[in-house]
Amino acid sequence: MEILLAGAQKLGITLSSDQIDAFQRYYQELVEWNRRINLTAIVDYQAVQVKHFLDSLTVSLALEGWQRPAQWRCIDVGSGAGLPGIPLKLVYPQMELVLLDATAKRTAFLNHITGYLGLSGVEVITARSEDLAHQLSYREAFHLAVSRGVAPLATLVELMMPFCLVGGRAVALKKGEIKEEMSRAQKALSETGGRLLQVRPVPLFPDQRYLVIGEKVAPTPSRYPRRPGLPVRRPLK
Repeated sequence: MEILLAGAQKLGITLSSDQIDAFQRYYQELVEWNRRINLTAIVDYQAVQVKHFLDSLTVSLALEGWQRPAQWRCIDVGSGAGLPGIPLKLVYPQMELVLLDATAKRTAFLNHITGYLGLSGVEVITARSEDLAHQLSYREAFHLAVSRGVAPLATLVELMMPFCLVGGRAVALKKGEIKEEMSRAQKALSETGGRLLQVRPVPLFPDQRYLVIGEKVAPTPSRYPRRPGLPVRRPLK
């Protein structure tokens, strides 16, 4: 895990031997489960360190200068193989984490890996974000919502912002050219009670990668998110 260790240090994160061991075991289980279910197309040892683990830890850049309570909650929307949620949990163990994915096979892996790594304060949920965000226990209940490029920004904003409490942040990990996506997402931000805080380039990678950081400034109207499928088929614009 030398690549991960060196990259984390560039982010200002010093990983302990126990944390490195946890990332190693995470990698081994990810590869093993990936033989049976489709979790990721990336399984090379070095590539996983960079494109999965280190990429996930770049979310730490979005937390700089942000006053969070000692006990804070994060939801990973469309978690898949647990990215970025689980790497963040390994670095911020005090964080309470919800891993949300609509596919039961993936949440079976998430339940397995969080138990295998002995992570406490983690809840795995099999559901659509359009449905879960209307449940009182989860609506506007999180200090941080994260998602790793599972949809265009306008869609992600509608799916993530309803989970954030006022004053919280939504962070989308994106790569490539995003100017058009950013333009299309402005309507969704204003409609769901958010505002664009920052688009932060991530300098650790050869390709263009960004953290799109939104801040929740007002409660989300009850009509959002719309029913399942609509945020994808008909993004707010």
